[in-house]
Amino acid sequence: MNINRRRFLQTASSSLALSMLGTDGLDLIYRKDPLRVGLIGSGWYGKSDLFRLIQVTDVDVVSLCDVDQHMLSEAADLVSQRQSSGKKPRMYGDYRKMLAEKDLDVVLIGTPDHWHALQAIDAIKAGAHVYLQKPISVDVLEGEAILATARQYGKTVQVGTQRKSTPHLVHAKKNIIDKGMLGKISHVEMCCYYHMRANGNPPLEPVPDFFDYEMWTGPAPLRPYDGIPHRRWWRTFMEYGNGIMGDMCIHMLDTVRWMLDLGWPNRITSTGGIYVQKDGKSNSPDTQHATFEYDELNCVWDHRSWGTPADPDYPWAFKLYGEKGTLAASVMQYDFIPRGEGTPLHMDVIYEREKYPEDVTEKDIELHAAPATRHHMLDFLHAIETNTKPVADIEEGHISTAACVLANMSMQLGRPMVYDPSQKIVVNDPEATEQLKRPYRNPWKHPSES
Repeated sequence: MNINRRRFLQTASSSLALSMLGTDGLDLIYRKDPLRVGLIGSGWYGKSDLFRLIQVTDVDVVSLCDVDQHMLSEAADLVSQRQSSGKKPRMYGDYRKMLAEKDLDVVLIGTPDHWHALQAIDAIKAGAHVYLQKPISVDVLEGEAILATARQYGKTVQVGTQRKSTPHLVHAKKNIIDKGMLGKISHVEMCCYYHMRANGNPPLEPVPDFFDYEMWTGPAPLRPYDGIPHRRWWRTFMEYGNGIMGDMCIHMLDTVRWMLDLGWPNRITSTGGIYVQKDGKSNSPDTQHATFEYDELNCVWDHRSWGTPADPDYPWAFKLYGEKGTLAASVMQYDFIPRGEGTPLHMDVIYEREKYPEDVTEKDIELHAAPATRHHMLDFLHAIETNTKPVADIEEGHISTAACVLANMSMQLGRPMVYDPSQKIVVNDPEATEQLKRPYRNPWKHPSES
């Protein structure tokens, strides 16, 4: 299945890791020709996703796209060093020109959130399967449009919520949750206490000639230019995403939903705002509380980008509370704490430094996430080949994304949100329903209008 046996065997940190993920048989299917791959957004995580794909199957990275010529050129050089052919990909500043070639089997999208919907839809229409970074959209109807397009064109879309492919979390689901060791679960806590909210007052400056700020902004509002927005700076503005809720809660909520087989929340309520860090330009909440209600189960989220974490061992995490015990889990570990008699269980993140020594020297790599992303890519390839849904199918990514968007809407409007996906409305709330679609800057058109 598109997987060279030698490369496949490299992906297993151990036979245990493979059996936990259910990918034991993937090396039985082979691919004659390399996958033709394109990347839109050649920054930090775009390159990281691409390099993980290169590690698990034979690819021909045909093209790269970025509005930053310096970043694009650097990425092209790195790709030529990474892919076995040594070929340097074609470079584009406008993703539409790249997709117009219609020569790609797979497109990876690692751009800022405000671009995800248009680029994913255009890539699908150009004939490609898509690996789309989370969150999939900045508003709810964008997500609905991506889902509809993927289904209409019969393309596989894997969302970059790779916690579902994180070996120790897969192990926890199979060996603790699915075996009923927690009993009935009726409360979930999720959190992020990282000091990750960029905040400052940089001066306005001219746009450098190597950076197409107009194209970078695209359908979002055009903010006065105050420096290169890459990495952390753009995330601090709600013009481009949904703050820490949309960036970090989606991972934990999506993982909880997967572990407990949950769909759309019955109701979503949120409060918060900028309570402490008021001295900079950032307009994203530094403090937020949200409740995602299910039948006899509340999933509660809290984030603070200031102060200390509630549990220093689990600063970005979720905790499942069952009648028989508790499961605390993060990207780094899990702990099962039984109620009464029983044996506590602990498992740490699995690294693959020995199998992939290039991980150790890769700039800015998240070493703990590399194995998860590799397994996520294998699952993506398997879904393409077998015409089945991947573990992070676009519909699941849409539900998790939209739930976080609706939490922000609840915070802003000061009331609960009940979303009806069949009618694509917020029930009994015309004002909120109007906000399911953000205004687009001309000449860009919202995908729900086409």
